[in-house]
Amino acid sequence: MPESRKHVLILGGGVIGVACAHYLLEEGLEVTVVDQKTIAGACSHGNCGYVCPSHVLPLTEPAALKVALQSLFRPSSPFYVKPTLDPETLKWFWQFAKRCRHRVMMRSGKHLKAILDASMLEYRKLVDRDGLSCQWRDSGLLYVLKSQAAMKGFAATDRWLSQEFGVSAKRIEGSELADLDPALRSGLAGAFLYQSDTMLRPDRLCQAWRQRLEQRGVRFVEHCEVISTQQEQGGITAVITSHGPMKADTYLLATGARSGALGKAFHCYLPIQPGKGYSVTMSRPALCPTYPMLFPEHRVGVTPFEEGYRLGSMMEFVGFNEQIPQGRIRQLMESAEPYLKQPHTPEVIETWYGWRPMTWDSLPAIGPAPGLHNAYVATGHNMLGLSMAPATGRLIADMVVGRRPFLEAVAFDPARFEQA
Repeated sequence: MPESRKHVLILGGGVIGVACAHYLLEEGLEVTVVDQKTIAGACSHGNCGYVCPSHVLPLTEPAALKVALQSLFRPSSPFYVKPTLDPETLKWFWQFAKRCRHRVMMRSGKHLKAILDASMLEYRKLVDRDGLSCQWRDSGLLYVLKSQAAMKGFAATDRWLSQEFGVSAKRIEGSELADLDPALRSGLAGAFLYQSDTMLRPDRLCQAWRQRLEQRGVRFVEHCEVISTQQEQGGITAVITSHGPMKADTYLLATGARSGALGKAFHCYLPIQPGKGYSVTMSRPALCPTYPMLFPEHRVGVTPFEEGYRLGSMMEFVGFNEQIPQGRIRQLMESAEPYLKQPHTPEVIETWYGWRPMTWDSLPAIGPAPGLHNAYVATGHNMLGLSMAPATGRLIADMVVGRRPFLEAVAFDPARFEQA
């Protein structure tokens, strides 16, 4: 069998795994995707659905360390770190703190911009050329500021983003907001519209993508837990699962926040912490926002879907906690009240949580698994998995078939963590 026709087994069926399946299939490979629960049922399901090239700044910005320290004993903080003595967690935050410097932030931002821009181009092909149905809207993303002080601070950030990264927004004064979006309250300071950003419905994207891939021969296996791997002569020969051994020629680890534990089976150190986020999806209010919005002062996002309306936010470092505290859902709703005339509705369709796969340098891990000749990694996309998925899939496909990656990927090499 020619190299380009071999079988790839993808562990993890989130948007990253699905995207990798698409581009590997495009190369003519046979592809199987397994997930311990349901395909795209975790972080790829209930997020706000932003595809946002404007999000070039990593979490490791200089102010992030102060915010994290202030949150240690404030469980209601939108950014909350639970105190712990776990050595691996402490090491993660130590490495994170070391990178909260301007020079490191700038370097990481350049890498993020490259993969975000590349993904947007790939999405255009998928949506415009291939007709992938996902409620795509070229709406832009509106950052709304309540106070004049916040408006002034954000204006400085916007100027800096424009100068350093070529990412700029349209400034909208408070007096103009009512004409722009009647759902906004009066008296707000203003807003910045990043017109290159878009929105989609993430669950619809993954459903449509899966259906199309299944029609073309990709096999999806749900409720299949990965237990271990079998290895010989520097390669994986089988993955042991709850469904029994599964064999392929090439293996890809794309299990999101769970990748840290499974990385050991790939001879790969992946320091990934679960960054827990929440969302609540409701029926659309009578006066529904036209634009997807972010309210930086309250750290909440708003997405107006065709059949629903979502509020999402929070970043909790609390381990793999599966609870959805009603206080957090209430907090989401209340955080939108200073900005919107009808911030929430009584008909709640779904409350949700997801674990974002957070790396200590805010960059994903995309590339060969160190020490294994037939294994690769695509994980650790932090809060931008949806935005980075297509470019990640294309990078993995290039690597698997032995072609020079279309995008410089050295900064995403999974082996970098072993050198820290």
